[in-house]
Amino acid sequence: MASGQDGQPDRRGQADLDRQDGGQDTQGPRSGQLGRASRAGIVVARPFGIPVVVSPYWFVIAGVFIVIYANDFSNSLHGNIRFAVAAAFVVLLYLSLLVHELAHSVVALGFGLPVRRILLYPLGGISELDKEPQTPAREFLVSAAGPALSLALGAVGWGLSLVVTHGVSGSLVRLLMYANIIVGIFNLLPGLPLDGGRMLRAIIWKFTGKPNTATIAAGWVGRALAIALLLVIPFYSDRLAGGIMTGTLWVAVIAAFMWIGASQSIRATKFRERLPELQARRLARRAISVPASMPLAEAIRQADENHARAVVVVDHDDKPIAILNEAAVMATPPQRRPWVDAGSMARSIEPEMILPADISGMALLEAIKRVPASEYLLVEPSGQVYGVLAARDLDHVFAGV
Repeated sequence: MASGQDGQPDRRGQADLDRQDGGQDTQGPRSGQLGRASRAGIVVARPFGIPVVVSPYWFVIAGVFIVIYANDFSNSLHGNIRFAVAAAFVVLLYLSLLVHELAHSVVALGFGLPVRRILLYPLGGISELDKEPQTPAREFLVSAAGPALSLALGAVGWGLSLVVTHGVSGSLVRLLMYANIIVGIFNLLPGLPLDGGRMLRAIIWKFTGKPNTATIAAGWVGRALAIALLLVIPFYSDRLAGGIMTGTLWVAVIAAFMWIGASQSIRATKFRERLPELQARRLARRAISVPASMPLAEAIRQADENHARAVVVVDHDDKPIAILNEAAVMATPPQRRPWVDAGSMARSIEPEMILPADISGMALLEAIKRVPASEYLLVEPSGQVYGVLAARDLDHVFAGV
């Protein structure tokens, strides 16, 4: 089980960047995020004004854990008491994970970083920040706070275990002690999306001055750790709760989420690196204007003659009213093109399909997200047509991401 902070290359709204739908500097699922978090959930508390959201899947997995631990207690406890003890342990365990996340959040608040919410889900927790830590040192401290507090809880549990040595209470104390120590140590592993990966990222960022390079490096270490977990831990799965099959299954699930989280961090970082290339003016296709009644073959001929890759259909006042659809043109056999009007192959221009030629970055992505289309009309501030932006050209910018 792992807990931690952001799930993104630099702990920033990775979730947001992965969806490619927002320009805000949102720090998404923080380390310990084993995979992308769902927005759905139930708000159960607001410590320090931070909403604590429990994923609906938590109740399912918590029930599975209760059954597993109840079976483990079958040798020492009998009847329904073992299920009550198992339920108490699972609840206390997730409370300790909440404290882990609160440690991240409180340190972040101390640095003036707004915390959007804390999400508890089946395999851990996430602290979502609305801003990325401004320096590598702050990144390191915010990331280290969670494992440090988990280890501190483990130390407290060890102290209590010296006093409470027998009965149900003694068993719970020892289980929580081991659980917090495992959570703390596991999250210190130096690979994304774990806290240790954030700490490694901060160190590489400090020495290189390149946060994106640091994220990709820490992400690849996270991938390597996921593979190592699959290769090494199964040999010890018989020591895990539930026996060999159950232990191996949980290890496989955790390794898979680690791989997914690390991959999301790498992908989102590459996405951000490509954003500067996302300039409508640079990606625009040269366009010619033709009346709707012009035969398609003639419109294509004129476009080729003017080295244009787009055709804009205009009305009697030379006002753009439609854009020739490239897919429709390609689907029309050459022998039919002299007998088909250009207007019949064009898509009408909606107001939202007219974009300023200087639009770029996330603003451009948000604009095309509002009205999905294959082509968009680009205009100068004066209203003059600059060219046509094809959606497929945007895809080429992010090819391989």
